[in-house]
Amino acid sequence: MLYIVFIIASLVTLGAAFVVVTGKNLFHNALFMILSFMGVATLYVLLEAEFLAVMQVLIYVGAIAILIIFAIMLSRYLMAPGQIQRNAQWWIAAIVAGAFFLVLAFMLLRISWPTEVSELPGDVIALLGQSFMGTYVLPFEVASVILLVALVGSIIIARER
Repeated sequence: MLYIVFIIASLVTLGAAFVVVTGKNLFHNALFMILSFMGVATLYVLLEAEFLAVMQVLIYVGAIAILIIFAIMLSRYLMAPGQIQRNAQWWIAAIVAGAFFLVLAFMLLRISWPTEVSELPGDVIALLGQSFMGTYVLPFEVASVILLVALVGSIIIARER
């Protein structure tokens, strides 16, 4: 049963990601990006990484994707019906992405993957929380401030004069 759910979630995630990079309407691409993020969160749940699944939904779907949608909606000429939504050099990006895929596939086949589950000392989520609020508190807060400045800046740029 889990194999079927995995296959469906994988197909939905890959299909939505494909529409994100090939679609013509930027707003619809952003909505498909949210669907792709939700598919990744589903895969995290299947891997029994519930914390990562919740963080995927909160950070990527709840913050970044919604910020992108607001930026698209607040841009005046970006949603014009006759506006071309893709770059003329898309084929170069496709070649580079295909070459990158081949390199990753080659490396994937060359690595011997461990089959045993290693036990980490203590609770992983507690260790992660202690790291965020201890060792990495300054970079964590700097990232928060940068995201806040980006949000305020996009609102100031998009508002009427």
